[in-house]
Amino acid sequence: MFSQRLNRVRALMAEQQVDVLLLSVGADLPYFCGYEAMPLERLTMLVVPRDGEARLIVPRMEAPRVVERPDVFEVVAWDETDDPVHLARSLIGPVSTAAIGDHTWAGFLVDLMKVLPSVEFRRASEVTSSLRSIKDAAEVESLRAAAAAADRVAADLRSGNIELIGKTEAEVSAELGRRLLAEGHQRVNFAIVAAGENAASPHHEPGERTIKPGEVVLCDFGGTMADADGVGYCSDITRCVHLGEPSAELSDAYDVLFEAQAAQVAAAVVGQPCQEVDRVGRAMITEAGFGDNFIHRTGHGIGTEAHEDPYIVEGNSLELRPGHAFSIEPGIYIPGRWGLRLEDIVVAATDGPDNLSTTDHRLAVIDV
Repeated sequence: MFSQRLNRVRALMAEQQVDVLLLSVGADLPYFCGYEAMPLERLTMLVVPRDGEARLIVPRMEAPRVVERPDVFEVVAWDETDDPVHLARSLIGPVSTAAIGDHTWAGFLVDLMKVLPSVEFRRASEVTSSLRSIKDAAEVESLRAAAAAADRVAADLRSGNIELIGKTEAEVSAELGRRLLAEGHQRVNFAIVAAGENAASPHHEPGERTIKPGEVVLCDFGGTMADADGVGYCSDITRCVHLGEPSAELSDAYDVLFEAQAAQVAAAVVGQPCQEVDRVGRAMITEAGFGDNFIHRTGHGIGTEAHEDPYIVEGNSLELRPGHAFSIEPGIYIPGRWGLRLEDIVVAATDGPDNLSTTDHRLAVIDV
């Protein structure tokens, strides 16, 4: 698998006239070699020449964490008194263009620019993104497994099996995280819990606010679940719960959101430009009078990163291809009062949109 991925990325490097690919922290590294670097001040870097053997530069103290794959890369460990930037320079060799990982620490890039003054540096995503954004069948199944695990947590939330009233947002967030781990995730990436007026902030940070009867609670959570090769694939789901009977205003707004989100999922067919998927739901929300209250893009790609290409947003004319995986998550936010969002993970497939998120999409109303 990893050898095939490196072969494909080398072909893209040749097309784009990139001499070497330099991958440090971030999702590119495990995608291409199966090793996830800790975000340390010590340099880890996979050096992938367009022609030649890939080498993984790694601190010697971190080397035991590497699953060695001699047919994919050679491990080059460095000691505490070594200069890893000069080591990288020696392995990079004489090149004109280098594509460096988007999440590489700026300090390492600055140092590499000093020792490689004639090299043109570009973003690695210009090479890797188009490859990573198209999921193969095994990757889709990894995403499906992660989505199913998150679905089970969402089902518990909707059914009232997760206590909300009297709990703080932070306590409920921690509980969602514990349940994701219990369902097989290796890591919790986020667990937004936003009650009442806090739900009007799309990326609200759960705090000490106590959840009360009579209000909506927006929960958006996801994590990373490893596949058989140890590469992590992400989940992401949003569902809303109302504690007691909702007002007619909120209920009507949710009906609009429900219909818009379903229309966007249905529109996410192969060949459809990403921006058209956004437009479908946005037009419905705008027609209902909430256009100014839908304040973010419709969705983001998902895979080894929680957010990656393709982005479902106005201005992105990229046509969906089989294997593109992304969120569909329109929202309606009324500042100071409440907010609503409904999110699924969808894969574009030849026989139509494959919705990986199966938990009931209706507004969950819990008796109080």
